[in-house]
Amino acid sequence: MAASDIVVIFDFDKTIIDCDSDNWVVDELGATELFNQLLPTMPWNSLMDRMMKEQHSQGTTVEDIAAVLKRTPIHLQIIEAIKSAHALGCDLKIVSDANTFFIDTILEHHGLQECFSEINTNPGFVDEQGRLRIFPHHDFTKSSHGCDHPSCPPNMCKGIVIEKIQASLSMEDQKKTIIYLGDGLGDFCPSLKLGDGDYVMPRKDFPVWDLICKNRSLIKAQIYEWSDGEEFKSVLLRLISRIISIDGNNTNANIGQLYSVDCKLNTMALPATTGHEAFPQALPVLH
Repeated sequence: MAASDIVVIFDFDKTIIDCDSDNWVVDELGATELFNQLLPTMPWNSLMDRMMKEQHSQGTTVEDIAAVLKRTPIHLQIIEAIKSAHALGCDLKIVSDANTFFIDTILEHHGLQECFSEINTNPGFVDEQGRLRIFPHHDFTKSSHGCDHPSCPPNMCKGIVIEKIQASLSMEDQKKTIIYLGDGLGDFCPSLKLGDGDYVMPRKDFPVWDLICKNRSLIKAQIYEWSDGEEFKSVLLRLISRIISIDGNNTNANIGQLYSVDCKLNTMALPATTGHEAFPQALPVLH
């Protein structure tokens, strides 16, 4: 399979960057107390829009907010992994509950914006008055997005977004393989939409990892966990390499020859390898 037939879809907060971008901005601007006071009174996106309005009224500029975003923690090896996957020819996309302004600012700062062909997130833009506005991806005040899974917030079902991406990919001549990376509750629904030939990379000990562990039988995709920037890079790039080296028409069979399940140990047994060639451990199989 060619790298161009691999579609890597990333969550953003706590996946690409090592924090929640909304919380980071609020905390860095010294607005945490007001945020916590208002949090029980309105939806998250409305609250972030309100917080930006409050900050602007106190003299904070869009440039000030951008400066805060440029300090957002991100692991160097995650930057390297994204650039490497792009250079190999993979199609990279983002599906995130952050917003366009935050994501674009951070990606551009790290030279990553051109790596992504598509970004699905909440609209965030600077209006005519020079103020940052933030709105929901789906206007839930008018209608439901149609997914009733409890892990999906009212403003965005990532599973629906994934289905639209899959529908678009299905119109292409060559079959595509999806790798999905995420950490949060909202990343569980899209994980359910992946097929037998796809892969999901949940961040270990984060909410989506817990949900997958508890509902392993519902996941059709193969699962490979990661914990930090180093594992993010090693797991993703080795997984891409494995997919490229496997005949796309017999992906599952070939993977099955590489890895076997040791039911007694309740873990995925890996072939004997040494040094940097060792393939990352797969998610424990629950019985």
